[in-house]
Amino acid sequence: MEETIRDIAIWAVPVLLGVIFHEVAHGWVANKLGDPTAARLGRLTLNPIPHIDLFGTILLPAILIVSGAPFVFGYARPVPVNFQNLRRPKQDMIWVALAGPMTNILLALVSLYIFKFADSAAYSAMVATPLALMAQSSVNINVMLASFNLFPVPPLDGGRVLVGLLPNPYSAAVARIEPFGFLIIILLLMTHTIDVILGPVVRFILTILGALLV
Repeated sequence: MEETIRDIAIWAVPVLLGVIFHEVAHGWVANKLGDPTAARLGRLTLNPIPHIDLFGTILLPAILIVSGAPFVFGYARPVPVNFQNLRRPKQDMIWVALAGPMTNILLALVSLYIFKFADSAAYSAMVATPLALMAQSSVNINVMLASFNLFPVPPLDGGRVLVGLLPNPYSAAVARIEPFGFLIIILLLMTHTIDVILGPVVRFILTILGALLV
């Protein structure tokens, strides 16, 4: 029980920051490219309250931690984006979609620097050890969030990037998958197929981050 509470404490802040920054990044880029929907609804804030989804932000990560899952991730309430308000809807959709995963990769890089600093800092173990563990968790959760969201199935970010890149009628065909997207993802999760697909992506991102840290 003590170990479970410790694990939740170590993972809670990185999960919360990862999913909130991810969603705010979508809204911020959309606002810059012509869609003020998220800004008008007060969603361009780091205050966690407007972003928290009871299942995705709290229950799902907690269940994964308690069950000892090999990875932990979650999600926040999606920031609303009206793609038709964007100055170039099809092209700008790509940048809005990429903003979330790229923000998670940036957070992972910052967390790596914090981990390196905390691991070598001459502070007491009471400060350095929890900070290092939290930074390590932040690297893992943010790389996982980026990799998962780049999976090319709508409504995930990778699916929206694919729709923006493909010419018609192929982009329209991919967009029509969106109502069934989460069913496809759940099936891939249940059969562990997604582990095989995401594993190389996670390792590649970690390798690049490690090279940047040197």
